[in-house]
Amino acid sequence: MQMTSAARGLAAAVACLALALPAAAQAAGTPTVSTGPARAVSYGSATLTGTLNPKGSETSYYFQYGVTRAYGGQTTIVGAGAGTGSLDVSLPIAGLQPLTKYHYRLVAVNAAGPTIGADRTFTTTKVPLSLAILAAPNPVVFGGIVTVQGTLSGTENGNREVVLQANAFPFTAGFLDAPLNPELTSAAGSFTFTLPGLSTVTEFRVVTSTNPPVISPVALENVAVRVVGHVARARRPHFARIYGTVTPAEDGMQIAVLRTVRGRGVLVGGTILRHSSTTGSSFSCVVPVRAGVYRVLARVTSGAQVSNYGSPLLIG
Repeated sequence: MQMTSAARGLAAAVACLALALPAAAQAAGTPTVSTGPARAVSYGSATLTGTLNPKGSETSYYFQYGVTRAYGGQTTIVGAGAGTGSLDVSLPIAGLQPLTKYHYRLVAVNAAGPTIGADRTFTTTKVPLSLAILAAPNPVVFGGIVTVQGTLSGTENGNREVVLQANAFPFTAGFLDAPLNPELTSAAGSFTFTLPGLSTVTEFRVVTSTNPPVISPVALENVAVRVVGHVARARRPHFARIYGTVTPAEDGMQIAVLRTVRGRGVLVGGTILRHSSTTGSSFSCVVPVRAGVYRVLARVTSGAQVSNYGSPLLIG
């Protein structure tokens, strides 16, 4: 039987469609993926990498990760476009545990279906050791006790030896080990050093015995002069003699006598510190007074110590 022209046209169209279908299926197939290595791995984060080919269809991808092959974690879902070439992809993850092995894999999905990459692993690093310290009280009165407390943070921070170092004013000698035994950190990494009789403004730091050592930031401890004041009668009515000592010796420094008014100090008189002994200076001045609370301020600019007030003096 001879085919009509219409039948011949239909057959040709079917044949063309049959030839085109394999190419179309190939162009819009499921994506191909390859899970790549983990990069920038730290104690709490990493960047997961891989490659994929969208195969001509709009494709999205993400990474699954977790401490087992069950994963449990997933990154955000990101679009990869509809190209036909290989793409390098990467996504960061955070909130990881230190010294822990993680599994991960790349997953890509398009209209033709998902493709799952091979499982790979990485292990997070230790948390680096770091030191933080605090010296108190600050300032401390001349000859007083100072406590330097701190914490060694990081992986394996417990039962670590730490050493206190000091650099006293004028800070030219550099840091030297303080005359104290090394301390061992607690299970939580804490430690305490106690120094009696501090006499000079001093910089402190703490150093571990690890190799390489971990060094804390510097804590500056101020030492305030010790001011002892007294009140005595003066010959003139409504005047009083304010006298006392300042330790250590600060000859030539200024003394201010202040009356407390509504919580503020109002200057009522002053004088200059005079030589008393190798260990201290003295002062004495007559000032007008009325009933109230008075304080003596020693203004020190030598650098080895800082200014300080004496205890309140009550004048009735």
